[in-house]
Amino acid sequence: MFFTSALMILVLTALLIAVPDTAGQVLGVAQKWLTRTFGWYYMLVICGYLCFVVYLAFSDYGKLKLGGKDDQPDFSYGAWAGMLFSSGIGISLLYFGASEPLDHYFNPPEGTPASLEAARQGLQLTFLHWGLHGWAIYALVGLAVGYFAYRHNQPLALRSALYPLVGERWVKGAAGNAVDIFGMFVTLLGLVTNLGIGSMQVSSGLEYLFGMDHSKTNLLVVILVMAGVATVAAVSGVENGIRRLSNLNIMLFSGLLIFVLLGGETLHLLNGFVQNIGDYLNGIVLKTFDLYVYEGEAGKSERWLGLWTVFYWAWWISWGPFVGMFIARISKGRTVRQLVSGVLLIPLGFTLAWLSIFGNTALDLVINQGAVELGKTALEQPSMSIYQLLEYFPAAKIVIGVAVFVGFVLFLTPADSGAVMMAN
Repeated sequence: MFFTSALMILVLTALLIAVPDTAGQVLGVAQKWLTRTFGWYYMLVICGYLCFVVYLAFSDYGKLKLGGKDDQPDFSYGAWAGMLFSSGIGISLLYFGASEPLDHYFNPPEGTPASLEAARQGLQLTFLHWGLHGWAIYALVGLAVGYFAYRHNQPLALRSALYPLVGERWVKGAAGNAVDIFGMFVTLLGLVTNLGIGSMQVSSGLEYLFGMDHSKTNLLVVILVMAGVATVAAVSGVENGIRRLSNLNIMLFSGLLIFVLLGGETLHLLNGFVQNIGDYLNGIVLKTFDLYVYEGEAGKSERWLGLWTVFYWAWWISWGPFVGMFIARISKGRTVRQLVSGVLLIPLGFTLAWLSIFGNTALDLVINQGAVELGKTALEQPSMSIYQLLEYFPAAKIVIGVAVFVGFVLFLTPADSGAVMMAN
């Protein structure tokens, strides 16, 4: 398993380094083909995941405990909730919090660009991409791995979910090896996406604070430093490293959110949050299945889906193995209902609040206060948009410095848990 997965990773990396332009073109063509050919499948299967885990939670299966009758949870409810919060919420919220709603505002999949309806739809689509559907993937993998690990004494690995289908002989043989190898390979791709976004976010913050050049050299230095610190954090183990990072994560992230809420148009932001939740829940069925088939130019809607909704579903799925395994690792002794409700609801409330507050602040600045540069930055350098947004608040330099540090910590937490789960 180790040599096969390592070889696949090294071959892919060597190809990307040797012929980056050609590799980029090939990956671009592959993404377009997948969107055009399997976009409908992604939409259906994501809906299936959500419906299935909700059914399990509300059925009699919800009472099943992940473990023996006398097993107690390894972590207190507060610590467990904190690690759930940090396992899937990362640097991407800083990256997309202001930039994604603005991008949808200027480039909506339907309707008139730069209209009030496009602004409203922009938050609805952002909520869809970060809402219940993605967390259902984590809950599904966490349940599958945790159930067979803690009730049937199988390894805490992806292969254990195949136990009732192919039997113990095959699970311990070629079929199990293939599943775990592929799981590690896919997990690496998900983590690399996170590292790419995280390094751009931190690098943009340093550029803003210290006037550094926007160059590949500086980006490479940031990547190496972040990867090195993540490695040190990972070897400290789940109980020490990740728990401490999770607690720091929550305090810093929450502080930044409250600062923008109280320092901005508070009443407008609270009203917007309530309405955004209503729009999300009201349109969740339609948007779950919306492929924009009747929106004029087919190629435009396909491109938009490939860049956004289908990309997000593929990205959530690529994170499914390691986040799901991490959730299983920390959820021994809890019931199926507790795991599903915890995973779906605990991180979700904060995620939607963050997206609504930062998204509505960004839209208000662009639409009502003439922040033209912010809108341009959201399209051309999304990682810089949140720092330009914070320019409009008191003590901007200090707050942006804190935001850069928050971004660094937000990258470390999923990188840490991902490394531990891949090693597992």
